[in-house]
Amino acid sequence: MKNILSYRGVKPNIDSSAFVASTALLSGDVKIGKNSGIWYGCVLRGDVTNITVGDNTNIQDNCVLHGTRPNHAQNKTGAAGSPVVIGNNVTIGHGAIIHACTIEDNSFIGMGSIIMDMARVEEFGMLAAGAVLTPGKVVKSGQIWAGNPAKYFRDMTEVEKNYIKISADNYADLAREYKESEAGQK
Repeated sequence: MKNILSYRGVKPNIDSSAFVASTALLSGDVKIGKNSGIWYGCVLRGDVTNITVGDNTNIQDNCVLHGTRPNHAQNKTGAAGSPVVIGNNVTIGHGAIIHACTIEDNSFIGMGSIIMDMARVEEFGMLAAGAVLTPGKVVKSGQIWAGNPAKYFRDMTEVEKNYIKISADNYADLAREYKESEAGQK
């Protein structure tokens, strides 16, 4: 049984082609795009602001996604707060914490990494496994950042850039397979 919960009358909006694992929890203002996968143990809590996950994106096991409330004094979030915005063809590795940030299309977020408030990973950016991207930092397109706190490491190779799409497609195929298998078990 999936944990898809309404919060203050707002229920997650999940595209019919997306796979949401049985032990994932989605609450409130959460939108999941086409052919995306939300894997086991993930928590996407859209209670203080919204969370948007694009198409063909995978949020792997045990990730946590949450935003920052409107008019947050320390983060100066303004009336909309600081939502979580994740683009298309994004891979987010196991156990990542994604908080109040933007991850653009075709990005790769390594396992166990943390992205903090109002940080951004631009298209074809990569955050290495275990890295901590501190508030407001920007991983520029084509760069790899690593460490704690995360810093520029090097530019990505074309092979690495191409792998981002391969990873997203592989996970979309796997999500489709799981969704079909789940439907057959009912």
